[in-house]
Amino acid sequence: MNSEVTFSSIVRSEWIKYRTVRSSIVGIFLTFFLTIGLGVLVTVLIRAHWNSPSNGPAQRLTFDPVQTSLVGVIFAQFAVGVIGTLFITSEYSSASIRTTLAAVPNRVRLIAGKFVVLVACTFVVGEVVSFLAFLIGQAIYSGVVPTASLSNGTVLRAVIFSGVYLTLLASLGFCIGLIIRHSAASISVFVAMLLVLPLIIAFLPQSWQNDSIRFLPGEGLGHSMTSVQPGSHLFAPWTSLGILVLYVVVLLAISTTLFRRRDA
Repeated sequence: MNSEVTFSSIVRSEWIKYRTVRSSIVGIFLTFFLTIGLGVLVTVLIRAHWNSPSNGPAQRLTFDPVQTSLVGVIFAQFAVGVIGTLFITSEYSSASIRTTLAAVPNRVRLIAGKFVVLVACTFVVGEVVSFLAFLIGQAIYSGVVPTASLSNGTVLRAVIFSGVYLTLLASLGFCIGLIIRHSAASISVFVAMLLVLPLIIAFLPQSWQNDSIRFLPGEGLGHSMTSVQPGSHLFAPWTSLGILVLYVVVLLAISTTLFRRRDA
């Protein structure tokens, strides 16, 4: 009977798990709150102080209405990372992974089903919060602060890539969780990847910083993907997307190989 388990049935089963697990529900709520809530807070503050003497011509010339309205993505990246991590490690914590493997002995197919559900759900949530944060932010700016429009291809790319970026980070969290198999340790590694590595690189000479930071998922690749005009020391947005996808593919291959070889 187990050999007859179809991929579609695996996806349906994992979808039920995803939408009934508390960590996923809380994570999605935090993603909405952080992306939209912080975006609203920042844009309201910018609008209120736009005509103040402290906001000089230099600040106005370099102002980016897209990035400021999407500032919540910087914090939401931790929420989606935790969602991705706990989507696999929670089964190890509760030992339910053994029951799952008894029902679906094909481990590659199981991981593929989990990954498809995670990517699809995070992509939908990521795009919804990115577009809402952008549209609300531009509405707040309207009439006082310069705004941006989705009719501009570069602006549209930045907003879409914000949702894609959150999806890829959730995928990285999933792969890390599959490798480490422990919730706290996996989340610690994920947070260190986004926070600790940039701090370490900050102590390097400036030329080394520029060469290194462009490869980091958050400070480099994520910033490039979600910006209208990335810094000169960063990769172009499409190049950054390709590198981040490559990170996910490599980690997914490693984690799946380990999952196949190790005991539950």
